[in-house]
Amino acid sequence: MDTILTMQDWQNAGFGLYIHWPFCQSKCPYCDFNSHVSTHVDQTAWGRAYLSEIDRISEETEERLLNTVFFGGGTPSLMAPDLVAALLARIRDRWRIANDFEVTLEANPGSVETRRFAGFAEAGVNRISMGVQALNDTDLRRLGRLHTAAEARQAYDIARNHFARVSFDLIYARQYQTAQDWAAELGEALSMAVDHLSLYQLTIEHGTAFATRFAAGGLKGLPDDEIAADMYLITQEICEKYGLPSYEISNHAITGAESRHNLIYWRGGDYAGIGPGAHGRLTLNGVRFATHTPLSPDAWLEKVRTQGHGEHARDQIPAEEQALEYLMMSIRLREGVDLARYEALGGAPLSSAAIAELSQLGLVEHSHGRLRASATGRPVLNAILRALMS
Repeated sequence: MDTILTMQDWQNAGFGLYIHWPFCQSKCPYCDFNSHVSTHVDQTAWGRAYLSEIDRISEETEERLLNTVFFGGGTPSLMAPDLVAALLARIRDRWRIANDFEVTLEANPGSVETRRFAGFAEAGVNRISMGVQALNDTDLRRLGRLHTAAEARQAYDIARNHFARVSFDLIYARQYQTAQDWAAELGEALSMAVDHLSLYQLTIEHGTAFATRFAAGGLKGLPDDEIAADMYLITQEICEKYGLPSYEISNHAITGAESRHNLIYWRGGDYAGIGPGAHGRLTLNGVRFATHTPLSPDAWLEKVRTQGHGEHARDQIPAEEQALEYLMMSIRLREGVDLARYEALGGAPLSSAAIAELSQLGLVEHSHGRLRASATGRPVLNAILRALMS
């Protein structure tokens, strides 16, 4: 194994910063993210904690070029624009910034959030990722969303006036939704001059309100697996037609509009995670670490205040595990896995026999040193991974 290449491997994908804002106005019944409803948030105290963590992380990584910042949640559009501005000013002071610096903020289409859009743009946010989820009111109510479809369309228009890049999320395979319904809704979304869409199949996640209802015999009308599979294929067909092919299994964009921050994850780059429940991957002195933080907002805030940092103990990631992480993430991308990079990380190549068998089945394509899931293989990535890892 080339030790120098392994030590510098993160540079293949770049370096990003993730900041987690854990608060929402309400908890969506399908959501298993680390989000919390709170009647009052002391944004001054949270600002002090974030700034302290930015200072700490930057001391370890100050020589790096920072490619991206992502404000995730929760609902970061509930943050005060002045707080976002203060954080971005400190970030620019602490790191060298890439020429194509991407700053994404997740937003909901509610009126409270959209009133802040001008302030976020002035603060330095240049990309909005909006949680629309559905374009009809009946399904929005079933999903527990507080906004209406009209508010979502209006919020999108407002965002377009302030930001060069706007993405939004939609969920399909919803209750009583047919393949024809989804095709019509997706066509409407694409007609809104959108350049990036994140399109997710509704899944029932453990620990959510939907999981409790489902276990009790609720959530009637969910499409069966065959219909959900048809919806996935319809998604690929329609997005390709509109010039937004999938560059990742659930993400579609015109060329150049891909999420640069998320590509750092999927390409195996380094990223620092700040905030409750935020994860990170940092390569320091040639050693790659996984970083973790407390899930509880109060516990994280208190940890930063009393201990001077918000992290649990860091875990060193062995080379073989680094290679596995890279495989699991990069196989999701249309560009696929760089096989030489995988071998340099793990010290051994992927099984040529497994690759040959998957190729014969039409599930992968192998050319120019890369392994990609084919159009047939992308819906069955887990099966592909099992075969490659065996």
